[in-house]
Amino acid sequence: MSRKGIIGLIVAVAVLLVASMAFAQPWRGWQGSGGWGMGSQYNRMYNPAIVETITGTVESVDKITPMRGMYYGVQVMVKTDKESIPVNLGPGWYIERLDTKIEKGDKIEVKGSRVMFTGKPTIIAAEVKKGDNTLVLRDSAGIPAWAGWRR
Repeated sequence: MSRKGIIGLIVAVAVLLVASMAFAQPWRGWQGSGGWGMGSQYNRMYNPAIVETITGTVESVDKITPMRGMYYGVQVMVKTDKESIPVNLGPGWYIERLDTKIEKGDKIEVKGSRVMFTGKPTIIAAEVKKGDNTLVLRDSAGIPAWAGWRR
């Protein structure tokens, strides 16, 4: 085989390898925002028409997986004068990067939508106030802050 033929063969094999990698879909199973995106079943539960505000003390901060196939999220258990209620803040990859940290013992005010989740009342948070800081997690229409440019 001539030198040009060998070089042509190498180029052809390289092109085939690159093309096969592009079509192999290494992202298969990837869910973009880990199931926390706007169109997800979880986010469709948030109802901006039934938003309420609660005030209480954080009893615990936990990692949860709200629905099968989702990446983990952050949930706080808030004790109010009337009840202890779980409050889902959002995906761990977003919440854990925020400057304001919510910790056990913190006094917070939560604005969010009360939903029935796994048979129990839960609040999906839109805003969390801790001292002078406010974490805005959703806008008035319920669009998550982590949705970014897709608004």
